[in-house]
Amino acid sequence: MNQLPQDKKIILFDGVCNYCNNKVNFIIKNDANDVFRLVALQSETGQKIITYLGIDKTIDSIVLYEPGYAYFIKSEAVFRIIKHLSSSVKLLLICNFIPTSIMNLLYDFIAKNRYNWYGKNEQCMMPSKDITGKFIT
Repeated sequence: MNQLPQDKKIILFDGVCNYCNNKVNFIIKNDANDVFRLVALQSETGQKIITYLGIDKTIDSIVLYEPGYAYFIKSEAVFRIIKHLSSSVKLLLICNFIPTSIMNLLYDFIAKNRYNWYGKNEQCMMPSKDITGKFIT
């Protein structure tokens, strides 16, 4: 894992999920301070990171990995990501007082239905040339 950028927070996401890809594009657009790097859970690199962190390979939620510090999943990862974005979505941080267990119930409900509501692709999203640097391959 030495090849991972140590000065960036790494977001692992479901690369075939249309909803997730939409949120990734939102993060890219609002990552004004260049805090994040992205990698699909399904990719070889994503699987290596998951193994390194000791996370079950069947995980289907977002993971935020802060190299040298810790990793976070589900709603905890979402709130930590939002904290670094430059947009009005930061208003969602007021929900941070709600217990993580309750927020994860909402997260799990959305995650369970995301393919039905938004669909999925046959393969992971291919970033355009202008955003390739945001992804770890």
